[in-house]
Amino acid sequence: MKENETKTTATNVAEEQATESEALSEIEILNQENQTLKAQVEEFKDKWMRNVAEFDNYKKRNAKLWQDAFTEGKAEVLLKILPIGDHLDMAIAMGLDEKTAEGLKLLKRKFNETLETLEVFEINPEGEKFDPLIAEAIMQVEPCEGEESETVKQVFQKGYKIKDKIIRYAKVSVIK
Repeated sequence: MKENETKTTATNVAEEQATESEALSEIEILNQENQTLKAQVEEFKDKWMRNVAEFDNYKKRNAKLWQDAFTEGKAEVLLKILPIGDHLDMAIAMGLDEKTAEGLKLLKRKFNETLETLEVFEINPEGEKFDPLIAEAIMQVEPCEGEESETVKQVFQKGYKIKDKIIRYAKVSVIK
């Protein structure tokens, strides 16, 4: 009987060792799968973060393009409207009767208020040092006594800008 018990114990031990070996083998396989899955998770996380950053850049780029297109469209419309202000200035300077002049001044004031609400600002460099970034010299004049050279003597047509972008350069005469 002892022999049977020894065989049974030996068989049980062998089976336990085989079961343990299988369990260890299965644990190793699961550990490898776990490592593979962790690597995939990191890869997907990296791709996701890159896509989020790329989409954020896309949104910023499109917002800037939209703003630039809007500003360009506004500038085109304003270039067609600005001559109205020029004509109002000429009409006011004509010396019409008082009521007509008052009405024209009111129209000009409303015109300027509208431009301000659109963030359009006048460029009138008269008496300032000539700056080719804001004005176009259409003629040069001889200096009178006490006048500095390279100074704007007269503005023939006012310039305008939207924020920092020039939409129409001032047309000026410059002292030689």
